[in-house]
Amino acid sequence: MTQNGSSPAKRRLAWSAVAASLVLVSTLAVSVPKAFAQPVDPQAAEVRRYFQIFENVYQFVLQNYVDEIEAKKLYEGAMKGMFESLGDPYSVFLDEAMMSDMNDTTEGKFGGIGLYISKQPLDPKAPEGAPRYIEIVSPIEDTPGWRAGFKPGDLIVKIEGESTAPLSTDEAQSKLRGEPGSKISVTVKRGNAELDFSVIRAVIEIPTVKHALIPAAKGKIAYLRIIEFTPATLPRVKEAIKDFDQAGYVAMIVDVRSNPGGLLDSVVKIADLFLDGGTIVSTKGRSAYENSIRAAKSDLAIPKDKPVALLLNRGSASASEILAGALKDQKRAFLVGENSYGKGSVQQPFPIDGTGFKLTMARYYTPSDENIDKTGIPPDLVAKDPDLGQAEAAALEKLFDSGRIPEFAKKKPQATQPERDAFAKSLIAEGFTLPERLMKRLVRDELARNDIAPTFDLEFDTALQAAIGVLEDPAYAKRLAETRTVKELVAEKKAATAAVKK
Repeated sequence: MTQNGSSPAKRRLAWSAVAASLVLVSTLAVSVPKAFAQPVDPQAAEVRRYFQIFENVYQFVLQNYVDEIEAKKLYEGAMKGMFESLGDPYSVFLDEAMMSDMNDTTEGKFGGIGLYISKQPLDPKAPEGAPRYIEIVSPIEDTPGWRAGFKPGDLIVKIEGESTAPLSTDEAQSKLRGEPGSKISVTVKRGNAELDFSVIRAVIEIPTVKHALIPAAKGKIAYLRIIEFTPATLPRVKEAIKDFDQAGYVAMIVDVRSNPGGLLDSVVKIADLFLDGGTIVSTKGRSAYENSIRAAKSDLAIPKDKPVALLLNRGSASASEILAGALKDQKRAFLVGENSYGKGSVQQPFPIDGTGFKLTMARYYTPSDENIDKTGIPPDLVAKDPDLGQAEAAALEKLFDSGRIPEFAKKKPQATQPERDAFAKSLIAEGFTLPERLMKRLVRDELARNDIAPTFDLEFDTALQAAIGVLEDPAYAKRLAETRTVKELVAEKKAATAAVKK
């Protein structure tokens, strides 16, 4: 079928001109008199060649496309494609809206539902062309997303009915954000179940630290929850330590579960509070200035005789993994929970005339010289709620669809614990076949949706209970001394995976 427009002869003439121009460029690039020739860097010559080709094609498209097109639109499309070709979900071109979103996040305040997200990693077992959705790294506490019940590891498959498979992380983030008070529909896949959420956006203010004292058999245990690593995190941590010192604590729990990371300088300074020497983290990149070793100073804020346990989960990423890796490899903390997320790269943002980009400039390594990208950090003691089977996931979806728990919460907003527990058991008797412990927690959490999240949860938090048990164990020092480094654990994990494949 022939399109109307310029004749085939004219189009051939136009393309001949472009081809001649490209040939001329290539000829000029390499035609140097032998008497004056210098050694040519093949890579530099290739870069110049493709740059000239790109420039000529850009000009040709701009001047000859059937409809007039803005130079900016063509530029942004080319930039987006260039970063997508890297195959790195963390290296992306940022248009003006995305750049604004990133600046809002850095400042710690924006309109949205309160989710940290990432592009679903490539699964080597998945068939070629299988969709990759947007993964929830963690919800931000006390936000609409947290209250709605989003969980780390949930896959966002649709936003406002649109599939997230073709979206980058920043594109999805832009769609999730919006005017406070506006409504957004989000569909997530949790296990085998798909769950629909309707959430009202709000002003999101990112908290950094919560702290409290946990009464225990051998004395007060300091509980330090680090929610994100920002410039404000270090002073908040120091304030918490001051309160702990005044209270006379005997041990400490550092909780970085669902902490998506943050600033490298912030986590290095916080790790330094626990260590009196040795490597905290090293970074390695192609540029010399990206290769560095961050070491601890000799002073301590947390004395060595204070036992420390660190809580992590699949939502612990990036900077929180740096802290976990440093304290683990230096045998300063016993890790409890589940395998962390596995983000072992360092990005830097670069603004360009209202737009910009983020580029992975280096990878970081724990003190045992292990990069945990895509593998994460295994805990010394696994402690987590059991994963739901297919039948339980279906029962959970059915329970959400029924609206029974929100209905109960509206009728009895001040329900006592016996009333909560009785209602949870009645739901199981009705056929919602979920573990009783989970059902009780769902009812309790629904009643607390409009409250500020408690600093800690001794009633249902399996990992926190396990951490307290570790700290109160008379053999704590021996157990800590026998822990393996991140490098040893990752090597063991990789060997086990390889054995299964055989």
